This record gives sequence, structure tokens and C-alpha cells, in this order.
Amino acid sequence: MWRTHQSRCAFVRYSDATNRPSMNGKIRRYCLRWSSARLLDKLDSSHIYSPQPLAARAMAGREAAATGGGDELTLLGVWTSPFVIRARAALNLKGLAYRYVEEDLTTKSDLLLASNPVHGKVPVLLHGGRPVCESRLILEYLDEAFPARGPRLLAGDPYGRAAARFWASYVDDKLFSTWIPVYSGRTREDRAEAARRVAGVLEELETAFRECSGGAAFFGGGGVGLVDVVLGGFLGWLRASEAMCGVRVVDPATTPLLAAWADRFGALDGVREVIPDVQRLLEYNRMRRALLGLP
Repeated sequence: MWRTHQSRCAFVRYSDATNRPSMNGKIRRYCLRWSSARLLDKLDSSHIYSPQPLAARAMAGREAAATGGGDELTLLGVWTSPFVIRARAALNLKGLAYRYVEEDLTTKSDLLLASNPVHGKVPVLLHGGRPVCESRLILEYLDEAFPARGPRLLAGDPYGRAAARFWASYVDDKLFSTWIPVYSGRTREDRAEAARRVAGVLEELETAFRECSGGAAFFGGGGVGLVDVVLGGFLGWLRASEAMCGVRVVDPATTPLLAAWADRFGALDGVREVIPDVQRLLEYNRMRRALLGLP
């Protein structure tokens, strides 16, 4: 049984407003096509991922084919997205075999548009052909649909679940919106100033970790929880931030608990395989900034 100390978490007020950037269509098409061709290491855009050994994986694939794939899991995503990364990490931590399909968001596939006709965004999880959209909803769905598989991401008690959902929302609403200028700021000083604000948000999460973990290894206590997976999806980009603007945002000097947690979570089987390498992210970001005419 996975223990949790999430009931110790405290709530704070924060703004619910978010602003997510969009690129010029022509530039986005080039960036995403370049990223798919150059940075996916020549993988087919659709492939099966499983934490199982190769022989067991092949058997599982044959069984899925024999049954028509009625309970098959498919994830539509893009490799750079922290929201897709968290969904992949959750699937892996739960030991679930799934098909991953890399999307090109400039020429969205018919499958993506049919699966998420409202927003046309990734990630989308297909379970037996039925779509589940939005990354945090996907995490909760996996918890409920596969209760006996891997760690339970949400606490057993109502307060613990509410606390986890609060801090997961804080990550998406506060951390993400604060971090975006690190990625897209025009000057190095703009990016550095944004990174310093990100460091301030992470100091708040340092306090949250102290309260939520109860002295254990994860936000979820003794086992991985919802906040671990939600925040963990950003680890690759947070690590890349120092090279992007010269400011170390996950700093053992200011957030020692969070820095140790980042190393611990990022090293987990099923997580380290889906967090992009810093150099790949930097290469992608340099190409994107060059196409946008940014220094």
C-alpha cells in the first residue's frame, strides 16, 4: 500500500489566470517538423512503449492484436511538452503498455482532431478507442481505471486529494506561466529575470514539499503522488533553464529538498526514459528562437 502524508498540506491563494503562448503558424510548422525529424532519433511516430521485457512486450502486442485492441492504450503527444511527459511518466510508473503517437500540431492528424475536437491539443489518451483529454484528467483517470497498477497518485482521504489537486493546479497555473518567458524572452536579461521569478515559485513548492511529504521521499509521502508527476513533467525544461539564461532555478542552496526530490524522481524507472535530455531541449530551443528572430 502506498502511504501518503498529503493531509498535512496547507492551502494558499493564487491567481487562476494563465496565458499560454502560440507561435506564428509558418514558424510552428517548421519547428515541429524539424523537431520530429531531427530530434526523435529517427523513431517511427507511432511505437509501443512498455516497461516489460521485450519478450513479454511482444506477447502483449500479440494478445492486443488477437482481441482487436479493445482495451488498448494509446497516447497522442509531442515530445517537448511537459504535459505529455507527465502522462507518459504516469503510464510507465503504473507499468501499463501503451502505443505512443508523436503528433505534428501544425498538421494535426484526423485521429487527434476526432479525439479532441474542442481544443485539438495534446496529450490525449485513448483507452479502448475512447478519448480522455487534458493531462491532469488523464492522471486521475489512470488512477481510477487501473487502481491495482503501480502507485496510487491520489490520497485515500478527501483532504489529501484536495491538497494534491491544489498544488497540481499551482504548478500549472503559477509555475508554467512564470517559466514561459524563460523560454521565449527576447533578451538574456529578460530570460534571467523570469528565471529568478521561477526560483521564487519553486521556493513556495519547497515549503509545500516539506509539508506534503511528511519527511518522506515524495510529495505523495512514501510513494509517488499526483504532484510528483505533475511537477516532474517540467524537470527537463527546468534543468535546461540554467543554460538558457544563466540562472539555476532548481538550486540546492535555496531549495535543497526540492533539488534532492528532482534527482530522486528523475531517476525513477519509467520517468528518466521520458524526460528529454537537456542538450536536445537546448538544440530545439535554439532552432525555435532562430526561426522567430530572437537572439
